[in-house]
Amino acid sequence: MQPLDRRRFLSATSAAFGALALANCGSGGSSGASGGGAAGGGTVPGPSPTPAPIGYGALQPDAAGLLDLPAGFSYRVLSRVGDTMSDALRVPDNFDGMGCFALPGGKLALVRNHELSPGADGGGALPAGYDATSAGTVLPGGTTTLVLDAATLAVERQFRSLTGTIRNCAGGVTPWGTWLTCEEDTTPPGSVQRDHGYVFEVPAAASGAVSAVPLKAMGRFRHEAAVVDPASGAVYLTEDQGDGLLYRFLPASPGNLAAGGRLQALAMPAGATTDARNWTSQDFTAGQWHAVRWVDLTDPESPADDLRQRGLAQGALRFARGEGIHMGVGELYFISTSGGQAQLGQVWRLSLAAGAERLQLFYESRDAREFFYGDNVTIAPDGQLLICEDQPTSPLDNHVRGLTRTGQPFTLARLRLQTELAGACFSPDGKVLFLNAYSPGRTFAITGPWQHL
Repeated sequence: MQPLDRRRFLSATSAAFGALALANCGSGGSSGASGGGAAGGGTVPGPSPTPAPIGYGALQPDAAGLLDLPAGFSYRVLSRVGDTMSDALRVPDNFDGMGCFALPGGKLALVRNHELSPGADGGGALPAGYDATSAGTVLPGGTTTLVLDAATLAVERQFRSLTGTIRNCAGGVTPWGTWLTCEEDTTPPGSVQRDHGYVFEVPAAASGAVSAVPLKAMGRFRHEAAVVDPASGAVYLTEDQGDGLLYRFLPASPGNLAAGGRLQALAMPAGATTDARNWTSQDFTAGQWHAVRWVDLTDPESPADDLRQRGLAQGALRFARGEGIHMGVGELYFISTSGGQAQLGQVWRLSLAAGAERLQLFYESRDAREFFYGDNVTIAPDGQLLICEDQPTSPLDNHVRGLTRTGQPFTLARLRLQTELAGACFSPDGKVLFLNAYSPGRTFAITGPWQHL
């Protein structure tokens, strides 16, 4: 494995989040000037400040009927379900979370999750993996890796990089060049042979399927996404449950997650609310900051699958389906898919200042036309949040929604297929947004004027 350069990682993240740090700063007032220009004297208003741009412009219909984008943006399809890969297997379906990595020699690696359950088509007969059914069939969930030419985006190789897991939903990149792929399933032995509900690590530089080792100290629960704080090595984890928790894993050896560590859950100060969902009362108002603490969780392997219940009993804060999470410098953002009084979704911001950690409800949707069931999240090079929708409606009408640095919603893309969007991530140079359509699976590469702000 060729690890990513730590300074380059920090520099890229800092650039993306430097502008976003202004999220709660309002624009200045109008300037005024005294003078005799108006009859009888008085104050003549000065020019109004130019408002900050919102989004990237109106969507243009896609002649191919796949993905509508603003003027100046374009896409290409890099990979489709059923394509024959370099290892002679076929690309499996259910494209979900994804991470992008720089490789030596001007190459990029996309490590892509496949949210497949036992019995689904894994793209062919899988020779080995973490687990199998009771009948001995290797489970189809896991990851594929695409190796691209960074300059042309040509796909040079595709192959299975992890097999034998269940419903690999989202995950997260690490500063040392690996992808954390997370199982959103806690199936116990019976129909399968081993416990599930774990995080696995896939090196971006792997050239084939890796040995699937569950990182059990990071907890057994319905994992969604993960992110690493490069300053401390701590890993933050979301849980896709209606009363899910936000977890923090403190590794015994930062950068070596297999060496174990301590698992915690986010909580408010004693006596404060334990419910962040705003379903029955407005306990959180957008923009306000709240002090937080962490409670230790024992027995993270959770054979009874009761980790969140034990956390809630200790005062941990419940969220409505924690999903996408993204790291900045000293803060992170994460999505609560069905949170809010309208149950359309929330975006949370957690400041990680040592000894003074604080939680903010950054945005709560009240209009399905602006934001409806956010899922995977990333940040554009100009500092705007980009969030994939996973609406529960029929027919589906999913978008990539954005939030400006002041929390104003806009639309970046509209998927014309009857499926969800997932896997949004940028190339290390910030020029390309990679994006998945879930099923039938497609991986897009989107280019355009990302630096317009």
